[in-house]
Amino acid sequence: MATALDSKIPTGNITEKWESYKGHVPLVAPNNKRRIDIIIIGSGLAGASAAASLGELGYNVKCFTFHDSPRRAHSIAAQGGINAAKNYQNDGDSVYRLFYDTIKGGDFRARESNVHRLAEVSTAIIDQCVAQGVPFAREYGGLLDNRSFGGTQVSRTFYARGQTGQQLLIGAYQALSRQVALGTVKLYNRHEMLDTVMVDGKCRGVIVRNLLTGALERHSAHAVVLCTGGYGNVFYLSTNAMMCNVTAGWRAHRRGAFFGNPCYTQIHPTCIPVSGEYQSKLTLMSESLRNDGRCWVPKKAEDRLKDPRQIPEEDRDYYLERRYPAFGNLVPRDIASRAAKTVCDDGLGVGKSGLAVYLDFADAIKRKGRPAVEAAYGNLFDMYAKITGENPYEVPMRIYPAVHYTMGGLWVDYDLMTSVPGLYACGEANFSDHGANRLGASALMQGLADGYFVLPYTIGSYLSKEIRTGSIPTNTPEFEQAEKEVRERIDQLINLGGQQSVESFHRRLGKIMWDKCGMARNAEGLKQAIEEIRALRAEFWKDAFVPGRSDDFNPELEKAWRVADFMELGELMCHDALQRNESCGGHFREEYQTDKGEAQRDDENYMYVAAWEWKGEGEQPILHKEPLVYEEIKVVQRSYE
Repeated sequence: MATALDSKIPTGNITEKWESYKGHVPLVAPNNKRRIDIIIIGSGLAGASAAASLGELGYNVKCFTFHDSPRRAHSIAAQGGINAAKNYQNDGDSVYRLFYDTIKGGDFRARESNVHRLAEVSTAIIDQCVAQGVPFAREYGGLLDNRSFGGTQVSRTFYARGQTGQQLLIGAYQALSRQVALGTVKLYNRHEMLDTVMVDGKCRGVIVRNLLTGALERHSAHAVVLCTGGYGNVFYLSTNAMMCNVTAGWRAHRRGAFFGNPCYTQIHPTCIPVSGEYQSKLTLMSESLRNDGRCWVPKKAEDRLKDPRQIPEEDRDYYLERRYPAFGNLVPRDIASRAAKTVCDDGLGVGKSGLAVYLDFADAIKRKGRPAVEAAYGNLFDMYAKITGENPYEVPMRIYPAVHYTMGGLWVDYDLMTSVPGLYACGEANFSDHGANRLGASALMQGLADGYFVLPYTIGSYLSKEIRTGSIPTNTPEFEQAEKEVRERIDQLINLGGQQSVESFHRRLGKIMWDKCGMARNAEGLKQAIEEIRALRAEFWKDAFVPGRSDDFNPELEKAWRVADFMELGELMCHDALQRNESCGGHFREEYQTDKGEAQRDDENYMYVAAWEWKGEGEQPILHKEPLVYEEIKVVQRSYE
């Protein structure tokens, strides 16, 4: 039976909630912090910043990453920039406007209080990163430069060419490394979390696997924080690194943490198109390119294989500028993606596959000059040229939408705590800040906001009650049972002895998800997908083959565990998409659209966070609802025309 969710949103005016919270939240005294142990899972922007901040405060922190170095976390792949309401351009930006743009961009399906807090702390993030030496782009006069991203009419995105994520991660890694050297943080490279441990209803630790030796380890703490990113690789082909997975969040879900809005996945409109069946991932071209690049397709289908330079202006359809004149090429990602799909479905897609549109910089080069374009996007252009063999300075890029980010994640309250006491989720691992569609350059903002400025306050509220707990032993029945269950699952995977590779199952799962729970969904397709995933999962447990041993380095075993979790998640995503009889943001149900083909929300019946509870394998999950109440913003039909 569904229960009401307590989001613990502070009372009062939205502009005062966070300040009031900080002024009244319980604290842990400095001399007591060294009695408290915290585990951080993940070392990307959210994980590294959280571990560094909590270590600096004096807590005993363990940070786990399955990479050989925290610097390889997928945050490094973010290209375009990070939002902040600094208003350096003096073009009308403000904390409120960033707040409103984010809520509107998410199609009014985000929690208002969390988004306003994010907008408030955004300005401090930039100061923090500049102090760390992050080399943000600067204008001629020396001030930090800004550019625009989709869904906004101001320039608020700070950037470091097309390497923003990498530069921000280096800054966070420096802060983390300092705490490692001081001894407040202990770093565990090449370790993967495979389960959480519950003691008396609280999360008290984790079971991890040493990926080099295969050994299972028990680690206890007074609180566990998951900073493990998103689950876009459930689609197999995505812009995510191939190691990105859902296992940490999914194992927590199976231990009682509710999963929020799993069907909210983001399709990024600016990716290099699929070129063949052999591909295992896709490459993102930064949304920043839509600042100066113009999206178009030929007006006549017979021109789609022509050299684009030979197609005159009057025979080109700049479809985003035509449909959305107020925002043009800088509409939000979900809208730009569906618009590209529409023109390709109409037979106007370019290239041999017909699944691509042009992103053309000819006008920008003519207007600004090649040196200026090269200064802003040079490394992105080089990357495109290396992958495709085409020179984007001379020939328009070809792009097409691809899975990129997941707005869904573990449900958390205002404190960033999941429905499991003592278990927190930060960054992309939680659901809280982006609603049904994330605006570009907001992922880096959320990860660093959570790690540097939010969690260090909110976790103290819970830990203030733990100062008398003392160290938590790992030789208890709860830890023994959790490790036993992990070992049994590993043995089950190793001993499958089937004939099919794990990769083949992942590829088949991804096709089901993309075809029936991707850019567009409908009830019939989702019902089919649920049955197909169930059949695929049954086949996996009968006929998958996992080579090697469990007590050794074994990437195929790692992959098998992750794909098994993806199959369970995929089914839940389809359940979530099926019960939400509306279109909103990245969730586009074909039955619910306006006369112009835009998303048609049903605010009366679906203005809530869908938080799912695990009830066991083969059992129907239970849906819990957190009503979304908008006190500050008037909810309207989204329009970018």
